[in-house]
Amino acid sequence: MPIYVKDQKLLQALVENRKRSIPYAGAFLVKDEEGTDPNIVTSSDSEKSIDDLKGKELLQRLHEVGTLAQITSIQGDQVVLLGHRRLKITEMVQEDPLTVKVDHLKENPYNKDDDVIKATSFEVISTLREVLRQSSLWKDHVQTYTQHIGDFNYPRLADFGAAISGANKILCQEVLEELDVYKRLKLTLELVKKEIEISKLQQSIAKAIEEKISGDQRRYLLNEQLKAIKKELGLETDDKTALSAKFRERIEAKKEKCPPHVLQVIEEELTKLQLLEASSSEFNVTRNYLDWLTVLPWGNYSDENFDVHHAQQILDEDHYGLSDVKERILEFIAVGKLRGTSQGKIICLSGPPGVGKTSIGRSIARALNRKFYRFSVGGLADVAEIKGHRRTYVGAMPGKMVQCLKSVGTANPLVLIDEIDKLGRGHSGDPASALLELLDPEQNVNFLDHYLDVPIDLSKVLFVCTANVIEMIPNPLLDRMEIIAIAGYITDEKMHIARDYLEKNTREACGIKPEQVEVTDAALLALIESYCREAGVRNLQKQIEKIYRKIALQLVRQGVSNEPAQEAAIVTVNEEPNAGGSANKLKDENMQDPATENVAMTSNITDPASNEASELDLLKKTVDHDVHPAETPKEAVLTDPAQLTDKLCTPEGNNGMEGAKEETAGKTVEKVVIDTSNLGDYVGKPVFQAERIYEQTPVGVVMGLAWTAMGGSTLYIETTKVEEGDGKGALVLTGQLGDVMKESAQIAHTVGRAILQDKESNNLFFANSKVHLHVPAGSTPKDGPSAGCTMITSMLSLAMGKPVKKDLAMTGEVTLTGRILPIGGVKEKTIAARRSAVKTIIFPAANKRDFDELAANVKEGLEVHFVDTYNEIFDLAFQSESGTGTS
Repeated sequence: MPIYVKDQKLLQALVENRKRSIPYAGAFLVKDEEGTDPNIVTSSDSEKSIDDLKGKELLQRLHEVGTLAQITSIQGDQVVLLGHRRLKITEMVQEDPLTVKVDHLKENPYNKDDDVIKATSFEVISTLREVLRQSSLWKDHVQTYTQHIGDFNYPRLADFGAAISGANKILCQEVLEELDVYKRLKLTLELVKKEIEISKLQQSIAKAIEEKISGDQRRYLLNEQLKAIKKELGLETDDKTALSAKFRERIEAKKEKCPPHVLQVIEEELTKLQLLEASSSEFNVTRNYLDWLTVLPWGNYSDENFDVHHAQQILDEDHYGLSDVKERILEFIAVGKLRGTSQGKIICLSGPPGVGKTSIGRSIARALNRKFYRFSVGGLADVAEIKGHRRTYVGAMPGKMVQCLKSVGTANPLVLIDEIDKLGRGHSGDPASALLELLDPEQNVNFLDHYLDVPIDLSKVLFVCTANVIEMIPNPLLDRMEIIAIAGYITDEKMHIARDYLEKNTREACGIKPEQVEVTDAALLALIESYCREAGVRNLQKQIEKIYRKIALQLVRQGVSNEPAQEAAIVTVNEEPNAGGSANKLKDENMQDPATENVAMTSNITDPASNEASELDLLKKTVDHDVHPAETPKEAVLTDPAQLTDKLCTPEGNNGMEGAKEETAGKTVEKVVIDTSNLGDYVGKPVFQAERIYEQTPVGVVMGLAWTAMGGSTLYIETTKVEEGDGKGALVLTGQLGDVMKESAQIAHTVGRAILQDKESNNLFFANSKVHLHVPAGSTPKDGPSAGCTMITSMLSLAMGKPVKKDLAMTGEVTLTGRILPIGGVKEKTIAARRSAVKTIIFPAANKRDFDELAANVKEGLEVHFVDTYNEIFDLAFQSESGTGTS
């Protein structure tokens, strides 16, 4: 065994010994450090090198029993040793190099004719033969051993077996230290048996790897041969020919409708595909390009439905109200009917969240019998999403419109572009500008996608865009769209939507039956007014779902299940003729009641007058235990129709039915009723309080009307006097007002001063009073010019000491000369006024047309005045209760 000696002193001593014809040294195994596992391999850097140990420290790390080894050769620092006999250290003689006194150990006496020793040695020999047969690695060792050591005897056999076993050093050391020949043979037998198991594992691993490799190679060769045979026989073409045939087959069906320039490009690409190698990257690019070109619906249009009445019916089914939107769609259908064909249009639905902008797009598609495709451009910052990537890029794809045409399979779908007011702008260009070509009826006849690079006709596509705030849409893009504003829903419309759509859908989604729950109109009204005041109905739907989820949990806890019951034939037999003298009747019924876990029941009524009784009465009579026995029919519940005749009129049938009756009577559940008294238990505390703070507004307080993203709302302008003194006229503003609103307040202060001078020339209020104007609530940011007239009225009310007319609200921008300019959000502000029980509204005269276009139910019961100058507002605000107006 070769050993590397790094200690130069030790190496020098070994060389000198060999020169003095004493070529022997002691070889001893080093012990492992305490606390370490000899089987686990660790980094040698962490351990203290054995070469660094000297003297006693080194002696303590050595096993006492070692081997007397002959030095056969020394080459450099490599010393080749040949083991001869066992040694045991007795004492140390010299520390560096370590020199010790030793005792030579001999085996304990043994009987070589002992049967157990013989049998053990034979088993060792047999096992060693198997090891040598399986692995030729150790054959050279056998020859070397016999040359240098001599013939095998029992101790040598045990030593040789342990030497070639490849066991770990601790087990080999045990064999070395064992002087009892039988025990040594047993230890060796264990080691060589382990070696056999390792050899078998090695063979199985080698066999598995070899089988896998040879199997894969064989399969590959056979597949290649099969391809060659099929090609020779004409049964199969190569990949390129098959691809070309597939693409030609696709385009053949559309050849008549496909534009000539597209057919020319397809032919050129097919020719190029045949010339390219299948392994080249250009081949895959061309194949994908042809795949997209041939899959598009060139000239394939779906049959449109121009029936106006059918469209009206579908739109009314899906949405309540929205008459202006529905009218515009019906106009589009009517034009298509008269022309015989329809052109594409670009419509933009604008309004607050939750008013049904996205869902109405789907309804329009259903009404027109067009395919529907939706994609959102909210946050889109890459032009390639609209126009596609160039084919030169890895992983290039066409834009959304080409993907849309592939998905729907027709060239005239309805495309809903969601959130068009939230387009982003990034380093990859401006998507809003890319949409200009897509949404221009004059340009999208030849829409050019960067990937396809051939013009596509999108003139028949109906585009419906949605936006929350149209001011966020760039003007060139806005110019190409027809705006339809959806302002929101008033309370009456929300009630209808909640009853006819939201509640019904939610009840079905929760698995609750109509007879199990009742939500009163008062509860729905309270839900709308106190929890869901926003313009849309999305939050209203969430609250209704919340109510029904809690009801579902309540019903399940009471033991109710609406799962379908197993079919059962229920037979009723009358022993006595009924009052009309008719014969006995057999009647099958399957009467289900969710409150009784769908227990099937039946009842035979003996009085003909009671045939009109409701199912509830039948159920009550069935479970009534006071019925006279003679009048009670015998009942049998038969799950198998074949047993019908066998189980008629049997006592067992009667007993089973009585048990079902008792179970039913015990599980009767009352209907869950939601009203204003228990609404808070389901949806919590009200979110909104009444906007109306004052029954009669005091001096210096006037109600204004505002537009918000959630719809309209009322707000109070409050003015009070801080201090008074000559020349102390000033204005203080609070309420988190924006710059425009602050300027409105300054204008209002100036105009109010001029009007007071005109109306009461002796009143020096504005000149000598410091005025504080506040707009609650203080935490809500407010801005806009439409509160100008309200601010003037509030200041004049304080200056004159007069409250304004009861139940009055106003809105309008004021100029320095007292003119009233138009405002926006007329519908939202009108809805907010109705919600706060306002009876009189003052609008700018320029908004009269906007008000006239509102639905009748929005305007109902309101007294509305339209004014051009502030003097008209002054007369209306401070007049007596018997004023006149347009109602």
